Amino acid sequence: MITGSDIAVVIPTIPPRTGLLQRAIASVQAQILPAGAISVAVDTERRGAAGTRADALQAVVAARRPWVAFLDDDDEFLPTHLQELAAHAEETEADFVFSWFDTVPLGCDPFPPVFLTEPWHPETPRHTTITVMVRTELAQQVSFDLRASTPEFANEDWAFILECNRLGKISHLCNRKTWLWHHDSHNTSGLPTRW
Repeated sequence: MITGSDIAVVIPTIPPRTGLLQRAIASVQAQILPAGAISVAVDTERRGAAGTRADALQAVVAARRPWVAFLDDDDEFLPTHLQELAAHAEETEADFVFSWFDTVPLGCDPFPPVFLTEPWHPETPRHTTITVMVRTELAQQVSFDLRASTPEFANEDWAFILECNRLGKISHLCNRKTWLWHHDSHNTSGLPTRW
C-alpha cells in the first residue's frame, strides 16, 4: 500500500515566483493523503526547469521516498490528487501514473479532448504534462538531463515520458481532473531566458 510518507513532491521554481510557489506548496499541504516530503529547488543560475527539477529529484532520492510527484511552481494539486494517483498506481501496478487537469482560466486546454478519456497505450505514447507520479527509482534512472538530439526529444518533459514508457509501465487515470494548470501566470516553458 502506498502511504503519504512514501511520496515526495518535487517543485522546481525561480526567484520571481515566490507567491506562486507558496500557492503550490499550500496545495500540497492540503492533500487528503499528505506527502511525506516536499523538495523545492530554486533556479538561481538560470539553468532551466530540467536541471532544477533534477536537483529537486536528487533530494528525494537522498530522502529515500519510493514515489515522487512532480508539480510546477505555478500550478496546484486539488486535495485528492495524491490519494487518487496512489490508489491508481496500486490498482494498476504502474510505475508512472497521471490524471488530467482543469485549466485556469477555463477552456484553454492545449490538448485534444480525447486525452482526458483515452487510456495509455505504450506502443503509441502521447505527450502529457509533467504533473505525474513516478517511482523514484525510475525517475532517477531517466532523470531530466536528456539532451534534445532528435525531433521526438524536443523538450525534457517529452523525453522523460518516452524513456519512462520504454523502461516502465505508464497508466492514465482516465476521466479524472485532480489538479489545476494555470495559464494565467507568466509561462516560462522551463526556459531560463524567459524570466
